[in-house]
Amino acid sequence: MPDIVLIPLLFLAGLVAGVINVLSGGGSMLTLPLLIFAGLDSATANGTNRLGILTQSLAGIVGFQQKQVEHDYVHSLKLSLITLPGALLGAYAAIEMSEEGFRYVLVGVLLFSTASLFIPLPKHSEDSPPNRAWLLYPAMFGIGFYGGFIQIGVGFLFMAVLYNLLHIRLVYVNVHKVVIILIYTLPALAVFWWNDNIHWGFAITLAVGSALGGWLAARWSLRGGDQWIRWLTAVIVTLMSIKLLLG
Repeated sequence: MPDIVLIPLLFLAGLVAGVINVLSGGGSMLTLPLLIFAGLDSATANGTNRLGILTQSLAGIVGFQQKQVEHDYVHSLKLSLITLPGALLGAYAAIEMSEEGFRYVLVGVLLFSTASLFIPLPKHSEDSPPNRAWLLYPAMFGIGFYGGFIQIGVGFLFMAVLYNLLHIRLVYVNVHKVVIILIYTLPALAVFWWNDNIHWGFAITLAVGSALGGWLAARWSLRGGDQWIRWLTAVIVTLMSIKLLLG
């Protein structure tokens, strides 16, 4: 694919992924397969994708601040620390996995994450006590490992766990999620960088688009348009999965 087509496509994919990830999760379903189709091996595509995750999270936090969304960032930081060991282990596992093995895992994750786009979060009383709060620690470690390993759909996992165990409003869950992903992405990105698994040209292109998308998603409510985003993402990801399976 010539760069004159690939660079704008990566920017656009980053923009859409930034919007999706800050609103809920699943944006890497678009960017990670696209990087593989661009000719990167799976470990380098995985590492390259992380810079966009970092910039969209940072831009999302800036957007939330500009909207004056009240939030306990100290609590977010404490939750983030639980994910760090898992994220480091997950990143190393992704680098060590074979190319073929990673592609099969990727296809499975893509299809499952696509289905999860249409599964609503369970409803409960937000005033009920968090009587399963102890589950937060193993859950955050496990999600940190998954995020360090492949990242795809990690936003859904964080939102489901935080919403059900902390019993707080979804707007606060979303800010927690964005802050946590920002923090644990730093060591994961460092692992890929240390092992020379980042294509910086592609990473910067994605990062710019992702930052813009993350900022837009945090600044404006896009609830009216999230349904078409879900369906478009589902169609594109299904086609990418078929392509990955066919080689």
